[in-house]
Amino acid sequence: MTYRKKLIEVALPLEAINVESAREKSIRHGHPSTLHLWWSRKPLATTRAVLWASLVDDPSSWPEKFPTEEAQNRERQRLFDILGRIELEKDKKGNTKQVVRGLVSWDEINQPNSAVLLEAQREIARCLAWERGEEPPTKPDAIQDYIAKYAPPAYDPFCGGGSIPLEAQRLGLQAHGSDLNPVAVLITKALIEIPPKFKDKPPVNPDSRQKQKISSWEGAQGLAADVRYYGQWMRDEAFKRIGFLYPMVETNHKGTKDTKVIAWLWARTVKCPNPACGCQMPLVNKFSLSTKKGKEAWVEPFVGDFNHKGTEGDFNHKGTEDTKGDDFGVSGVSPKIRFEVKTGKGTAPDGTVNRKGAVCIACNTPVPFDHIRREGKAGRMDSQLMAIVAEGQGGRVYLSPDEEQEYIAKKAQPEWKPDTELIGKAAVNVPLYGMTKHADLFTPRQLVALTTFSDLVSEAREKIKADAVAAGIPDDDLSLNDGGIGATAYADAVATYLAFAVDRVSDVCSTICSWNISRDGLRNTFARQAIPMSWDFAEANPMSDSTGNFNGAIDWIVEVIKKSSCSAPGQVIQLDATKNHKNDSIAKLISSDPPYYDAIPYADLSDFFYVWMRRSIGSIYPEIFNTLLVPKTQEMVADHFRHGSKEKAKQFFEDSLIQVFKRVNQINYQDYPVTIYYALKQTETDDQQNVSSTGWETILEGLIQANFSIDGTWPLRTEREARTRNINSNALASSIVLVCRPRPADAPKASRRQFLNELKRDLPQALKLLQQGNIAPVDLAQASIGPGMAIYSKYAAILESNGTSMGVRTALQLINQILDEFLTEQEGEFDSDTRWALTWFEQYQFNEALYGDAETLSKAKNTSIQGMVEAGILEAKAGKVRLLKREDLKTDWKPEKDERTPIWEITQHLIHTLDKNGETGAAELLAKLGNKADLAKELAYRLYSLCDRKGWTQEAIAYNSLVTSWPEITRLANEYKPSPEQLSFSL
Repeated sequence: MTYRKKLIEVALPLEAINVESAREKSIRHGHPSTLHLWWSRKPLATTRAVLWASLVDDPSSWPEKFPTEEAQNRERQRLFDILGRIELEKDKKGNTKQVVRGLVSWDEINQPNSAVLLEAQREIARCLAWERGEEPPTKPDAIQDYIAKYAPPAYDPFCGGGSIPLEAQRLGLQAHGSDLNPVAVLITKALIEIPPKFKDKPPVNPDSRQKQKISSWEGAQGLAADVRYYGQWMRDEAFKRIGFLYPMVETNHKGTKDTKVIAWLWARTVKCPNPACGCQMPLVNKFSLSTKKGKEAWVEPFVGDFNHKGTEGDFNHKGTEDTKGDDFGVSGVSPKIRFEVKTGKGTAPDGTVNRKGAVCIACNTPVPFDHIRREGKAGRMDSQLMAIVAEGQGGRVYLSPDEEQEYIAKKAQPEWKPDTELIGKAAVNVPLYGMTKHADLFTPRQLVALTTFSDLVSEAREKIKADAVAAGIPDDDLSLNDGGIGATAYADAVATYLAFAVDRVSDVCSTICSWNISRDGLRNTFARQAIPMSWDFAEANPMSDSTGNFNGAIDWIVEVIKKSSCSAPGQVIQLDATKNHKNDSIAKLISSDPPYYDAIPYADLSDFFYVWMRRSIGSIYPEIFNTLLVPKTQEMVADHFRHGSKEKAKQFFEDSLIQVFKRVNQINYQDYPVTIYYALKQTETDDQQNVSSTGWETILEGLIQANFSIDGTWPLRTEREARTRNINSNALASSIVLVCRPRPADAPKASRRQFLNELKRDLPQALKLLQQGNIAPVDLAQASIGPGMAIYSKYAAILESNGTSMGVRTALQLINQILDEFLTEQEGEFDSDTRWALTWFEQYQFNEALYGDAETLSKAKNTSIQGMVEAGILEAKAGKVRLLKREDLKTDWKPEKDERTPIWEITQHLIHTLDKNGETGAAELLAKLGNKADLAKELAYRLYSLCDRKGWTQEAIAYNSLVTSWPEITRLANEYKPSPEQLSFSL
């Protein structure tokens, strides 16, 4: 069939999108990601850009309006400026900085009556009108009405954290989402379905109705005001009931306890296996409390003994000669440990636990993990208060533990607890120590608090309903879940957000939480995508006014609600994406971020929140919460534990993915491309050293079997670079967005030779464009799959010489071969010294090797050992040769006076300067380097590929960092005015 090409099928302003997507990860207050934790959310800037570029026509699809290539380029640039552009602005200090403007900018779209958003919607409406042969609307209301009437609804069958349907709604489209996971369904409902239902409605709480003088409540402001009011009511009511469990402390030395506690810091304990000791030995990773300059604090442990009369004797500092070798068993009483907080100058003692095991602080006996695990599984693991963090006038105050505080904490008795089993990825670590149920992740006091808050959600719901009726909202007794919009439904809506506050508190109120000594704050349960063991943990005070408190959770949620779009209706349902739904009869624009093979088991992790949600609002959504835990059997993840073997897991994932993509092909609005995100780096090497990727193979096979062709690919930087997963993990720094169209039924077949010829002709140019777009080296191999598969997937089949169809795995291996050839061919652009250094580095890295071997290679590369020594890249002495490490390079190197400057030397100096002096220092050097700078970037790509293949992780990081910093280094370099000497400098 014929269709008009969309902008996303031709070109995108990648740099602006990537810069804003990376920046967005640091935006907090009011950002939808802070409504409720969800893992691996796509940045809104990315999803907004992909959706808009999928809706807007590329100028080349209108040759009658843009007849020349020049006119098309001019119009395309205009569209780029609407979508995202980078501008240079000066801050208050006069420093120049890069600022992203346009539709992708979070700041610009959140301005009142955003002109940027209206301009973007005008383009969508214009394309719709041109296609219909009508005059495009121009007035704001007319534009939005036109989009609502004629634009396709948008749908994400794996809505997760809701980024894609939320941004479709912001653009004016009717938004649809579905997910098997109840937590994901509720998050997306709260983002796109609930706010539009109660748009422009005033709050119902008596305080707002009596005191507020707001004449009109816009968007979801009224809803936000009610969430704040009833959240405060919950907090006040909880304090009345359980406030005695959260006593204040004394900090003024006047005998009055008038300071709120922020957190209690505990150490887990087990009995020392040494029979001569037998103390409850603390298990502590670190004794530091704060490393902030001028506010240093730490815990000092002391070991005590009892004399024969049972009174406490002298305490000796851990590790002193007084305690070593003591026979504590003589008295028949095990020693006890006490803690004191120290501040000022000093050094914190080493922790008692490391990767090899633990050590008893009293008798210095090494204790293996096997003993700790046995004690934990036998229910004999306990905890001891180590320090107290309180709210001081000048910041955090650290106090020594208090017996009364510890006694009050341990006397808490929860009336209910989530006795559900930890499963799968949530049960990898902590069950080894006897923590097998969700309840085991919390202290008794935390369980009392979370249960109290959960139960108060139901009580608050009844108050809200009564207040709504009193405010004049009719009560049709129809719930939100059943499509109601009256008093009952409104109470359900507010209660949903209140339940989210309980979930937010649970994330910072578990024994997995730890104290961040560099920031003086809590580190939440899900600091990474797992439930790890924490030896010393931080117990937040939900009644405080600081980190981890309930009112703070409400504040985060209220700020998100205030910024709700409310511009179009939304609908979210719980659905297995492989199953058909009655709404499938309506064609939709499809954009989705499907599961990444076996990367993240969302169901296992989200049980943590589900157990509290089910107690809080299970009665509001009975169908969604009709299972004890999150459904797992049909979750589309290749989990070999669930399916019995890796092969069965792979088969399940493949079969499911094909079903999903076939369904997508059936419901896709044919005028628009389907966009699929993928962000998994997973490769295997076979016996012939052919590289392939199971994850990529599976998703591509699914698309091709569902009769899609890959029309384009874009590397978009969606993953936060500072995340805890490192460069060796299976996460990409960029997501690869696959742009797909249904493959024509009459698509031809091609031979293997024809496929290879097209790959060799087209793929190198595509790779060059990717490099020019500054794709990170870590992502290049994955991104190259797109243009390669575009060739493969446009054919009905690629036939091997024996007549069988070439599989996706073989195609991927051929694409990797062409990539290797491309990178190797780029070596021809390098100077002789650099080509020698590359070959030598691949064999010896920076290690010494024989002079004779080096000299033989130098003759083959048309260079000389002495010349490279003089160039400053090599050391040769005592019959040995080695490449100089970056730290060995000349510190006073002046390239303008260096007569022999290999690209190798330039690249290593740039990386070293970047590491030591940051982007500004690297830019100053780059400004002096003339026109060989781009070759340094190409060398970095080649070296990254080599290091990645060899498993040299730290070196790979260095080359990847240079490329990813290149745009900013280049921008800063342009600000330096070269001297006349530099202008005449030529390499």
